[in-house]
Amino acid sequence: MFCTRLQIIVESITKYLLMSSEQFLIYTNSLMNTWAFTHLPVSLGSFSTGLWRLWPWKKPSFLFPRTGAFGPQVAGKTDSHILLPLNETDLEEQFVRGHGPGGQATNKTNNCVVLKHVPSGIVVKCHQTRSVDQNRKLAREILQGKVDLFYRGEDSHIHKAKKEAEKKKRERKKKAKETLEKKRLFKELMLKEPRPQHRGRRDAAGH
Repeated sequence: MFCTRLQIIVESITKYLLMSSEQFLIYTNSLMNTWAFTHLPVSLGSFSTGLWRLWPWKKPSFLFPRTGAFGPQVAGKTDSHILLPLNETDLEEQFVRGHGPGGQATNKTNNCVVLKHVPSGIVVKCHQTRSVDQNRKLAREILQGKVDLFYRGEDSHIHKAKKEAEKKKRERKKKAKETLEKKRLFKELMLKEPRPQHRGRRDAAGH
């Protein structure tokens, strides 16, 4: 019989994990008056704690949000095949002295690449590494993205990827707000739950 009650409660918990804050509050209040909860030999708070100890990998996401869900995402390299190709005849390349940390290998060598796309007038400077060859490669990748955005505008893959990232960021903020609201409602519900009294105390009070 207890296993049946436990199954009912687990199924109920699974249902309201995907609910909105308003639906969560209404559903939980009605659930507290059901036979399964009123006849449970342990309190809801004790049951929830014990349940999560048995299955720690299945903790409700609205109470234990993933730490990485709200952190900044690391952008991957853009596929050069979906961008407009660069023609080497349209490029002007210069090598200038680098600056910043790195010692003499950086400050006294011409390993900073300045690359210009003549038709559009776009100029980029790359000094991310000590290697000239690596900086040349990176400068072309950066310039290709800027040129693609310059000519294609909103149809550019760079622009679409930026808009998609902004959309996901807004969705994460919205989800985080709903998560905090559900967590607050659940906490209020736990505080309102009456604590069961021990039989010994009731007998002592009767005498």
